[in-house]
Amino acid sequence: MIVGVPTEGAAETRVALTPPVAKRLVERDLSVCVASGAGAGSDWDDEAYRDVGCEVVDDRATVFERADVLCQVQGLGASDGAMDPYTEGQVVVGMLGPYDIDDAAYDTLAERQVSAFALELMPRISRAQSMDVLSSMASIGGYKATLVAAEELPKLFPLEMTAAGTVRPAEVFVIGAGVAGLKAISTAERLGASVRAYDIRLEVKQEVESLGADFVELDLETEESGDEEGYAREMDDEFYRQQRAEMNRVVPESDVVITTAAIPGRPAPELVSEEMVAEMDDGSVIVDLAAADGGNCEPTQAGETIVHEGVTVFGPTNLPTTVSHTASQLLANNLYNFLDHLLDEGTLVVDTEDEIVDATLLTHEGQVRRPHESDEQPEEADA
Repeated sequence: MIVGVPTEGAAETRVALTPPVAKRLVERDLSVCVASGAGAGSDWDDEAYRDVGCEVVDDRATVFERADVLCQVQGLGASDGAMDPYTEGQVVVGMLGPYDIDDAAYDTLAERQVSAFALELMPRISRAQSMDVLSSMASIGGYKATLVAAEELPKLFPLEMTAAGTVRPAEVFVIGAGVAGLKAISTAERLGASVRAYDIRLEVKQEVESLGADFVELDLETEESGDEEGYAREMDDEFYRQQRAEMNRVVPESDVVITTAAIPGRPAPELVSEEMVAEMDDGSVIVDLAAADGGNCEPTQAGETIVHEGVTVFGPTNLPTTVSHTASQLLANNLYNFLDHLLDEGTLVVDTEDEIVDATLLTHEGQVRRPHESDEQPEEADA
């Protein structure tokens, strides 16, 4: 079996398989075919792949022609909009943007008998944690969001007591205490900021406080806010209206606001209004990690950095790609663990009775499955 690693789109610097992970596949008697330059954006050169037994080919098209299994960071044309040249019977594994695929793309995959696994749909169960790409990338996103804010803010994050006077710590407010939010909290705490955090799930209060931050409790009814797995449910419009009203007393006091609330397949809830932003001090910073889904902050523009009423608002859509080496290491491990789950003595077995397979498999044996549409999608997850 040949595992292929093509180059990604121009804006994507991560690579699906790093040389150390590719070596593990080679040691299992699998062939790994890598397009020249595939790892360049994450500081892995072609020679590093050759050294572990991979075959490096000159162009991307050759990988698609030869591979039985394709590992991609962003597949199905997610990075540039054009469907990749998959051939009959191939398997593709990666972040495939399942909520954005149109009917024509699904039909094309089915006609080509492609088995497509979207790892964004990984079920939230303990045995799938090592394959959870969203958590891996969200952790990096939360870390980098804090650094972006610290770089832009015209204040120091930590308390400083000097002969020239005392410098008060920056006030950081993190909205959402999932993986990205918790990483943003811990990073801001390590930088010395005074950190507060909010989540509609009161059960995460202990996690927030264990990181040294203060948990902000709003005067809202949140009894129905969590599902049986502890993830936040999407609430109705009236709840979000009251939530914004309550937040109006917290956001203006903050030097930095980092927002992380996103709902898979749906627009992100708008939690920070233009009026709240206008009440913040000039020079304050907002990093909206839900920008790709419309943003949690009303002024946010996806992929842009703007200044609104003196406040700098970042709308990053792919922060993990700015930490490409580490992001690729984590992503490659997630992909390897998923392949390991499917492999049986060198053969890839697609068992649709398995919960992990069933949840992530978009098309198989000429059929369109759309597993994400059969779910209620209750949870409010990290961007």
